[in-house]
Order: sequence, then C-alpha cells, then structure tokens
Amino acid sequence: MRIVRLIRALLVGAVFVYAGVLKARDPLRFASDISNYAMISWPLGVRVAFYLPWLEIICGLALILQRFFAGAIVLTALMVVVFVGATIWARAHGIDVACGCFGTVSSNLTLTWHLILNGALLAALGVLWWWRERGGLAPGAAGAPARVA
Repeated sequence: MRIVRLIRALLVGAVFVYAGVLKARDPLRFASDISNYAMISWPLGVRVAFYLPWLEIICGLALILQRFFAGAIVLTALMVVVFVGATIWARAHGIDVACGCFGTVSSNLTLTWHLILNGALLAALGVLWWWRERGGLAPGAAGAPARVA
C-alpha cells in the first residue's frame, strides 16, 4: 500500500512540475493567458506569471521528495481551487478562455474536461492529505523518510 501512496505523490507532484516548467519557459505567454480572464491588471498578471510557475515547480518537487509535504498539499490545492474559481467566474461573465495550465497542450480542452481534471487533482491531493494524517506519508512514520532537523 505504501508504494501506491508514493506513486500517487509522485504523479501529482509531476503534474505540477510539468505545468510549472511549461509556464516558466514562456512567462509572457502565461501572462497573456492570465490577462484573458480579465480579473487583474496586466502589470499584476505579469508578476503572477513570473512567480506562479516557480511555486508550482517547488510544490511539485516537495510532493515528489516528501519534504514540506503538508504545505505543498495545501498550496497546490489552493492553486487548483483559485484556478477553478477563476475559470467559472470568467465563464459566468461570458469570457471563453484557454486556461494556459499546460501551455498549448490544454488549449483545446473543453471547460468540462478542465473541471474534471482539476477535480481529479483535488481528489488526489485530498487522498494524499488523508494518508498523511493517518501517518502513511508523514515524516517519521514507519517507512517514511526521516524528518530533517
């Protein structure tokens, strides 16, 4: 069972690392994607576009490496919730946006598929949190990496 938990953490972490790397490679395109939501100003969108991909990469690596695990779960879950909220807000205001989550790879997905994929990510993060709370992935638990002082 422990191997399933580690694989799940690896997969969820890899999704965030992959998404972050795609956005970090072209932050101005990501800023344009953010601007399409019409929620924040261009200068703020550019700042977010330069910061957010690195947060995704760091959180993804934390999930993969089992370090700062609880914080990584919370931050990644918050990122997904904010994105879903922004997508629903944009749609409610008649704005049809390509999310920019995975660069051009995700530009052809429908809103339904984006919501399904984000729901699956949130569910996987919830399971990781639940396993962590039960001691399955917490540092110091049987078979878990030791806590670094």
